[in-house]
Amino acid sequence: MDLFDHPPLDLPNATLDYRPRWLDVARADAWFRQLRDATPWEQPRLHIHGRDVPVPRLLAWYGDAEASYRYSGLTHLPLPWTPLLSEIRQQVEQAVGQRLNGVLLNYYRDGQDSMGWHSDDEDELGREPLIASLNLGGTRRFDLRRKGSSRIEHSLELEHGSLLVMAGATQHHWQHQVAKTRKAVAPRINLTFRLIRD
Repeated sequence: MDLFDHPPLDLPNATLDYRPRWLDVARADAWFRQLRDATPWEQPRLHIHGRDVPVPRLLAWYGDAEASYRYSGLTHLPLPWTPLLSEIRQQVEQAVGQRLNGVLLNYYRDGQDSMGWHSDDEDELGREPLIASLNLGGTRRFDLRRKGSSRIEHSLELEHGSLLVMAGATQHHWQHQVAKTRKAVAPRINLTFRLIRD
């Protein structure tokens, strides 16, 4: 199966494929409820400018035994796959045509939970990583800007049941964020699958 079954988003030096209704609503609803209730959510603290600051969302890292993941100065040891996450991983792998051995779950409880500007460009992800992002729950805006720029060049509304695939040189040239919002938004769980390389 080809990675793209419809035209990808047209951004220079990026390979992006957004599939808005990748999951049917009933399955997306069920997966959201199960993950919200069964995940052992954590809220790590980061040491920034001499202060310990809580990460502005809840998270959990699952993966194969060897798939430790280091970012923002923290090393995450993987929790073992649950039956549900194994099922989700299998479907995502079929969609993208690549093995994936880890998934980061982020739980955005309200509009004040967020993810700052970053690229998924850690060494253990390889030179041109594929990141498959499954979105469940409330719609949140996903912004993209070129590295070295402060201007948002493109935004997507990531909907319930949607899949966003970032591949190729995207992480080398672009950063992304999920900004805080004062708008009333429903809770959201985002699963970002990736391949951790030795």
